[in-house]
Amino acid sequence: MPKALRMSHVGFAYPDPASEGACLPPVLGDVSLELDEGDFAVLVGATGSGKSTLLRLAKPQMAPVGRIVGELEVEGVPAASLANDARLGVSLVGYVSQDPQAQLVCDGVLRELAFGLENLGVPQPEMRRRVAETSYFLGMGPWLHARCAELSGGQLQVLALASVLAMRPRLLLLDEPTAMLDPVGEATFASLLGRANRELGITVLVATHRPAPFAGSATKALLLEEGQVGELSLEALSGREALGLRPSGPRPDHEGGAACLDLTDVWFRHARGAEWVLRGLDLSLARGECRALVGANGCGKSTLLSLAAGLLRPQRGRVRRARGLTQALLPQNPKALLSLPSVREELMEWAPRCGYSAGDAVRALRELGLGESLWETHPYDLSGGQQQLVALAKLLLARPGLLLLDEPSKGLDLAARRSLGRAMLAARERGTAVLVATHDLALARELADTVTLLFDGEAAVTEPSQEFFESSWLWR
Repeated sequence: MPKALRMSHVGFAYPDPASEGACLPPVLGDVSLELDEGDFAVLVGATGSGKSTLLRLAKPQMAPVGRIVGELEVEGVPAASLANDARLGVSLVGYVSQDPQAQLVCDGVLRELAFGLENLGVPQPEMRRRVAETSYFLGMGPWLHARCAELSGGQLQVLALASVLAMRPRLLLLDEPTAMLDPVGEATFASLLGRANRELGITVLVATHRPAPFAGSATKALLLEEGQVGELSLEALSGREALGLRPSGPRPDHEGGAACLDLTDVWFRHARGAEWVLRGLDLSLARGECRALVGANGCGKSTLLSLAAGLLRPQRGRVRRARGLTQALLPQNPKALLSLPSVREELMEWAPRCGYSAGDAVRALRELGLGESLWETHPYDLSGGQQQLVALAKLLLARPGLLLLDEPSKGLDLAARRSLGRAMLAARERGTAVLVATHDLALARELADTVTLLFDGEAAVTEPSQEFFESSWLWR
């Protein structure tokens, strides 16, 4: 009986942009793995270890350009055959990325569910059946006719999964599928994925830095390290991670301190007649304060950061920043900050204006756990987590007085999250005010001075970090 996925001594290297015909050091050196039909495998590994590359190789239509060696088969079909037959490839292998917005192509939920089936030429009666069964299985009925722009992060991720499941793949590949979900949405999505595996018989391979939600469904645990894949015990997937970071000194008392950012009675909605995202919101941030914003997907955290950065203007109320305050925003998609041909050029772009040197840029990379070997690499050749860290390094080099971070730890392993935490602490100790929207409870618990919970468009609760987590039964 053929394996759902078989890799035998697979190696892969990306092209070297500095030398035509040459390749960079291999990302994957000698990968061998086998998944049986019905397996639920969880793949872990350090940021930049090659997890995304491995998944994309298993979906030949998405395979990166580079030098590949070894053998790869899905359901006994060689990768080359899948690459040459798009219909066969789609029917065997489905892929869900960590950024659902990048995967969706239609403006409405129902259209998105039908899009892939239309491209495959599925007859209308069969298409209606597949869309109906998929939406019923995933509980999408209440928002089936919604616009994609109106969906929460959790709903977008479910829609991305549904659009793939509607094509009935035998092997489902997922890359950090819960990286942008709140804890409740993360648990719900993991449960849906487990049901798809058990009840529909779909083989699942999920790459993640947060394996605990999938531990109850997993049949295999895999570790990608130094270009090779080895097996772990299933018990290794469970457990709660702690960053192990604490401020070097006592946290300052910000009560009564000078505010560098003040939002007063702020109301905002994206279009006339749309629901209010924020309604009468008040928030004040002091110099040197680290404030965590928590709450469900769609509660307005990203909108609040965009208002604080001046990218959006409120329909009512005021946003005031201290005179002369410099600010920097790290968006959820770091590619918004990365447009130059190399990491070196990205990090040096603002050097003339901000007064830092190439040595400062190299040190910023090192402090975030990135080596000088990436100096001449194109940012788009980096992993999602590495892109996140390079974008953060670029902002930190500018030494802003207000640092706005939108899910900065998504796609990062524990070591990279610790590097991120140290950078946040260093900025805070320099007097930078930090406002971070996050679902990473360890990051909020260990680094934030204060926590604000957004609910129903308002700052429902603002408390010192320790008090907030001790009083909450949900965020612990």
